Order: sequence, then C-alpha cells, then structure tokens
Amino acid sequence: MAFNPKKQAYNASINAVTLGTGEKSIVVGGENVFPFYTFDAPIANSPKIALEISDKGVESLQTAGMKAAFEGCATVADMAKKAEEIEGVSAICLHFESADPNGENKSVEDCVAMAKEVADATALPIIIMGCKNIEKDSEIFSKCSEALQGKNIVVLSAREEDYKTVGASAGMAYNQKVGAESAVDINLAKQLNVLLSQLGVSAQSILMNLGSSCAGYGYEYLSSTLDRVKAAALAQNDAQLQMPIVTPISTETWNVKEAMLSEEEAPEWGNVEERGIEMEITTAAACLTSGSDVVIMKHPAAIKTIAQFIDSLM
Repeated sequence: MAFNPKKQAYNASINAVTLGTGEKSIVVGGENVFPFYTFDAPIANSPKIALEISDKGVESLQTAGMKAAFEGCATVADMAKKAEEIEGVSAICLHFESADPNGENKSVEDCVAMAKEVADATALPIIIMGCKNIEKDSEIFSKCSEALQGKNIVVLSAREEDYKTVGASAGMAYNQKVGAESAVDINLAKQLNVLLSQLGVSAQSILMNLGSSCAGYGYEYLSSTLDRVKAAALAQNDAQLQMPIVTPISTETWNVKEAMLSEEEAPEWGNVEERGIEMEITTAAACLTSGSDVVIMKHPAAIKTIAQFIDSLM
C-alpha cells in the first residue's frame, strides 16, 4: 500500500516582515508551518543570518579566521562593506558594546555617526544592538532611528523598562522595526507584544527577541520557549505571538569558556577557534530548528555552515 502523508499546514501564519530597502532587502517570517516543515507546505522565506560587527572594529575580533575575513579593513564601515562578500550574510548587526556607561561610555553622537557611516557603506539591512544599559540604549535607538530614517532598520531591543520610549521613537515616529526583548518566557513575550501594539506600534513592525542562550548553558529553556511560541502562533492562531523571531547567537557563544579558554589551559579541548565555531554552529542550528527566523552570528566559517544547513532543509 502506498504511503500517503497527512500534511499539517495551518490557516494562521507568521507575519512577513521586510527589513532594509532596495535589492538587498529581505523578508523574514511568512510561514504557516513549523520550522523547515516543507513537506507540509512551501516556505517562501528562508531563515536569514545577520553578521555581528562590534563598534570596536577589527580589534574586537577574537580569532585568526575572523581577522582574515576582514583583512584590510580600517573602519567599522569598511567591515560592513566587506560583509557583503561573506557567504550566507543577509544583514548587518551593529553592536554598540562600547557605549556601556560602565565601560568605554562611547557617546550617543559617536554611535549615531558610526551608524550613518555603516548605512552609507552597505546596502544590507541593518540591525542596531545596544549595550544593555536601558537608559543609554533608549537614546541610541531613538537617535539612530532618526538618523537612518527610510533605511527600515531593526533596533534591539525594546524591553519592559523602555518599550514606550523605543516603540514611540523607532516604531512610530521613524517607522523602523522594533525587536521586543523578553526573558525566555512565552507569557512575558506576549505581554510585551500587547503593550507595544497598544502603544500604537504596528504588528508588522515588531520582531521578537525571546532571549538567547548558548547550547549547554540552560539552552533547553530557550528551546522550549521557541517551540511554545511557534505552536501558539500557528496552532492556536495567537496574533500576539505571530511576529518573526530574531535570536542573538554571537553574544552568547563567543563568551563561554569553550570558546575562550586557551589551548595552553585546556589542551585536551583542542583548537580554541574550532571550539568557538562549533559552539556557534550548534546553537544557531538548534535555534533555527526551534523557530528563529533570524540568527545573529559572528564567525564567517560558522555562518557559511549554517547557510548551507538552511539551504539543505529548504
């Protein structure tokens, strides 16, 4: 007897959201099946990869492979332009880690100037990532949204503490996309989406950052949250959870001991760069198969592998 598979496509779907402008703009979301379930229904928009570039420039690059990819780059804008040549990269994530008041405390004006230089250097969609200081980030997101008006950028992230400021400026005043960041909890994620919607931010302008975790470091909490969000969005047609998901991978995987402990300290672990690449690949693959529509990564070799992984499943 022939096998007749029973297909399970849903009437509900994830919102299709456009990032960037022009020929290199991308569309994320739009699917009405679970991740990579192409046997149930076609998936028009494959998951995308954004490359994280620190505002510290080439001096922030941890490994020989990262440095080789950006050889000859003198500025962050040069790195953004060079990123267009890296296989698998669909967007740039500009990380203002130097803006932290407890660190280098780079001024908002300097951050805005750098964001404009990057936007002028590349046609790729831009994601702005802050320094995790609520007050400083709110100002950076607002000023960058104003300076890059018309570029259709994403700001990460609007949180419970500052969603009004970020939502009103980035999402409403300047018509940018807003990443709603919650702490690995489906109820908190939904609540934040509701609050942003009530504020007046369009559902088509919201992406969800449900939190991030490196594989092996409590990742099961993130995985289960991703799964539950996708199930509620599709099977239960929950409109407040139908926003595409963006997950920062790089900020987690390159800061764990497996990616940082030297070969002298742990010779039995092998090459330190290979360890970091493997951690980034493992975490990104797990997030994508659980429901992430965009992953933010750092190492060109890991990005290439994940791009091939995505292509093989689409």
